[in-house]
Amino acid sequence: MKIKTITCHEVYNHGASLQEYALLTYLEQQGHTAETIHYKPHFLSNHFRLWYTNNPKFDKNIVLRLIYNTLKLPKRLIKRKRKKTFDVFSDKYIKTTAKVYKTNEDLKKDLPEADAYICGSDQIWNSFFENGKDPAFYLDFVPDTKLKLSYAASFAIDKLEEDIKPFVKEKVSRLDHVAVRESSGKLILEELGFTNAHQVLDPVFLLDPNSWSKLEDGSKEDNKYIFIYDFDSNPLIKQMALKLKKENGWDIITVNELINYADKNYFFKGPDKFLSLIKNASFVISNSFHAVAFSIIFQKDFVVFNRSYKINTRMRDMLGSIGLDQLLILDEKMVQNHKTNAINFSEAQEKLDVLINSSKTYLNNALKQ
Repeated sequence: MKIKTITCHEVYNHGASLQEYALLTYLEQQGHTAETIHYKPHFLSNHFRLWYTNNPKFDKNIVLRLIYNTLKLPKRLIKRKRKKTFDVFSDKYIKTTAKVYKTNEDLKKDLPEADAYICGSDQIWNSFFENGKDPAFYLDFVPDTKLKLSYAASFAIDKLEEDIKPFVKEKVSRLDHVAVRESSGKLILEELGFTNAHQVLDPVFLLDPNSWSKLEDGSKEDNKYIFIYDFDSNPLIKQMALKLKKENGWDIITVNELINYADKNYFFKGPDKFLSLIKNASFVISNSFHAVAFSIIFQKDFVVFNRSYKINTRMRDMLGSIGLDQLLILDEKMVQNHKTNAINFSEAQEKLDVLINSSKTYLNNALKQ
């Protein structure tokens, strides 16, 4: 089949890039022709513009706007350097439509040709952000005569706000098959009346460790190290990292811009370096779903910390589904009491294999109909 997927494309996040690659690659492995729709709505398009004013206070005053953008320029230039490495990765590994679409209406007017359309994965239905309110991420642009399904779409929250429920219900009702990533997402859909929704794994689990190993950049570090992936500059993560460094003599390596206690920071590197750093780490500390996912795939010792309540559900559900709940660190006492014991992955892998097979079965069967 010829398949088009839609997800949050070019958001310059390691996990987002890798999940997009994984779904396309798995579909190709099954004999399909797969391509991502190059969809760039306004809320996903302005992150790297050098002279973009995202503060409404300055919109009507040209002098204030000039001052604001001049002050922002140095950091934006730095981030564009990082953007380039992600663009190189995307150009090499992620097949994308030649045409760039900017709205749901654009997609309706010039429908990307396909036999089937898949929305997902990642936080495409997170209504805390604009993408969860965008009909395009629910395949609204696809005619009723075409096969439409979601794969591992994530609400990333436990409950929908009342005002968004009618919109979500209407858009999801047009899908021929529905699968979400978290059990909490399945409950959201059940509350809206969708009793046949499936729960599946993130696309990164559709590929085996050997497939991922081929993608990593191949570089090795001289010393053993802890890999830190921390979106919040969490002081508890810093405390845990320094504790393990003192106990084991490990270096600390990160890819996060603001982690100033790391021995090395690969902020400007892309997803291939991210993979390599997790695969070769002695220990992984994160508050990221995809850092957890790849720690599980490569069977690395790890812990995961809470983030804001808006997205905790992703990590909690993933760990719970394979019996690794104890790796979620909730407070300072758990940091202080933590012992670096190797994780026994054998039982977790058995549970994971069942979930992987179930996820593949859903996707393969949905595409047969």
